[in-house]
Amino acid sequence: MSERIWTAALAVIGDEILSGRTQDRNVAQIATWLNVQGIRLAEVRIVPDVEEAIVEAVNQLRARNDYLFTTGGIGPTHDDITVDAVAKALGVEVVYHPEALAVLERYYETRGGLTDARMRMARVPAGADLIPNRMSGAPGIRIANLFVMAGVPHITAGMLDALTGQLEGGRPVLSATIGCWVPESEVADLLREAERSHEGIAIGSYPFFRDGRTGANFVVRGTEQALVDACIADLTAALEAAGREVVSGGI
Repeated sequence: MSERIWTAALAVIGDEILSGRTQDRNVAQIATWLNVQGIRLAEVRIVPDVEEAIVEAVNQLRARNDYLFTTGGIGPTHDDITVDAVAKALGVEVVYHPEALAVLERYYETRGGLTDARMRMARVPAGADLIPNRMSGAPGIRIANLFVMAGVPHITAGMLDALTGQLEGGRPVLSATIGCWVPESEVADLLREAERSHEGIAIGSYPFFRDGRTGANFVVRGTEQALVDACIADLTAALEAAGREVVSGGI
C-alpha cells in the first residue's frame, strides 16, 4: 500500500500583499511547520480583500486538501472580512465567542478598554474553537479542517506553536542538499534518473547565478532518512562521474 500523504493549502488574504506594499513571510514558516507535523503544503493562493474571492478560495482549497490555513483579515477594522467570508463559505452565522470576548477584555483592560472595533476580533463562525494568541490577545479560529490566523508573522508563529501536535499527519518530510557549479540543464537527465530510481524521493533543482558563475542546488526530499541518504549518495556519484565537483550541504 502507498503511504498516506496529508496535505494542506494556504490562502493568504490581503490587498497589501497583492499590491506589493507588504511582503509575505508566512508561506515559508507555515510550510516549514507543516513539514514537521508530517503535512505537506500543497498549494498557496493570494486572495484580495473581496468576500466573494475569499469564499471561492476557501471552498475550493478545503475541498481538495486535508487542511486549509488562512492568514490575514481578522483584525478590528472594516476591511478585515475574513471571518464573514469563512462563515459564508461554511454556511453558518457569525457570532461573538464568549471566551474570545473574555480574553480581549482582560488584554485591553489596561490598554484603553474593549471598544466596538476591538470586539470585532471576538467574532467567529458559529461552532468555531479558538487558537490561543499569547502575543496580542486576539485569538485565531479553528473550525473543522480550517484554521484562520493572523497575518502578522510573529503572531502567526505563536498560533502555529499553539497548534503543534494537534493535527493528524504522516511522517515528517526530511531533506538533504548538494550543490554544483553547473547549469541545471546540463545535468537534467542525471536528476531525472536519480528521482526515477529512488521510489518515494523527490528532487528539487534550484539554479542561481553568483560571482559570475552559474550553479544549482539539488534538494532531495523523502520521509525515510535511509532513502534520502541513498539518493544523495547515488546522485553525488553520478555528478562526480560526469566530472562535476559536488558541494555537500549546497552552495
